[in-house]
Parts: sequence; C-alpha cells; structure tokens
Amino acid sequence: MTPALIVFDLDGTLLDTHVDLVESLNHTIEALDLAPVSYDDLTHLVGHGAKVMIERACKLQGLKLEPEALPPLLDRFITHYTKNMPGKTTAYPGLEDALDTLKASGFRFAVCTNKLEGLAKTLLDRLNLTHRFDVITGGDTFAVRKPDAGHVLGTIDKAGGDPGRSIMIGDSVNDILVARNAGIPSIAVPFGYSDVPIEQLNPTHIISHFSELTPELVEGIIRDFVPATVAAAQ
Repeated sequence: MTPALIVFDLDGTLLDTHVDLVESLNHTIEALDLAPVSYDDLTHLVGHGAKVMIERACKLQGLKLEPEALPPLLDRFITHYTKNMPGKTTAYPGLEDALDTLKASGFRFAVCTNKLEGLAKTLLDRLNLTHRFDVITGGDTFAVRKPDAGHVLGTIDKAGGDPGRSIMIGDSVNDILVARNAGIPSIAVPFGYSDVPIEQLNPTHIISHFSELTPELVEGIIRDFVPATVAAAQ
C-alpha cells in the first residue's frame, strides 16, 4: 500500500504566524500613512498570499491600490518579514510529537500554502522544520493556487503521492475547498485564522489539538472517505 501523504497548510495550521504577519503588514501600510491593522482583522486578510493581504488591508481602510503601487509594497513586506523571521512564530502545540508518531507509522508530509514559496521555505528553514516535509509548495509554485484543485494535486504529484492516499489539513475555507475540489478528505483545525467557525466549512473531520492527529485517525478517514461527486452519483 502506498504510504499516505498528509498535506498541511502553513499559516494558522502548522505555525502560529499572526504576530509577525501583523507586524510586517503594518510596516508595509505605514508607507501609505494608513492606520495599523489588528489581530482581529487578520482572519479577513490572510489566505490568498501577501499581495492580496496588502490589497485587503488597504481596502479595509478605504484605499484602492492602483496596480503599479503594489510591487513596491510587496517588496517592502517581503523584506521586513524575511529579515525578522522567525520572529514570534512558533509551531502549534503537539505538532512535532504528532509528526514523529505519524512518520514512525510510515506517513509522509507536504506543505501546500498560498504564502510565497520562498517565504514559506525560509520560515520553515529558520524553525528547523524543512526536513520534515517532502515537498513545500507556495502560491507562486504553480499557475494556480488554493482553492484550485491543481495546487494540492500538484503538491501531491511533486511528493510522489497518490491522491487516493492523501489528506489535506488546514484552518480556512481555501483549505477545505481545495480538498473538496481535488476529491480528497480534509481535516480542519479551529485555532487558525478562519473568519467563520470551522464547522461551517464542512470539513471531513475536525481536530482541536495535534494530539488527536493519530495514525489510526488519518487511516480511518482516508479509508472511509467518499468524494462528493461519487456520493452524489450513488
């Protein structure tokens, strides 16, 4: 049997990045004389990468950016964010123990995030976590990104995995939708940056702590999963 592949989102799923995202975003929009955003705003801003986060932060304060204004702001964000990595970012409690247990049972891991690939890899490098993942893909790795099925299917392919033996774990609508669009099961975590209760997104399963992410749970979800398209035809 092909070893199962667990595909993780990054921000709000593997890593609590909110302090550093807010600090770098506020540093960026300070150049436009805009007021700082808060953590409460973050759930409405993240999930589609740095470009969209900057655009949304500006829109939140009534400023529509012209296309030519975005590249220098993105450079400002990337420079500040990279310089200060890992900052206050930490892995969520129980993550590394769960990865150790799952790896010992033959599971493999990948990251599929809308964060720029270079930022994701640098952050994981500085937290000494890169070696745990076979593949790390970002919002600029492919021509598409979450929730387009091609992002997670491309990640699975790069990892040498089988979609029929893969599962997506995330904290937001993009993660649950990309799994649904790709016809694979999903696990949602409630401690990330979703702007709605995670139950409303109808993931395959929800865990509240990584101690719940056991080999038995993952194998059971993959074994029993029926894609929506198949279920509708039955």
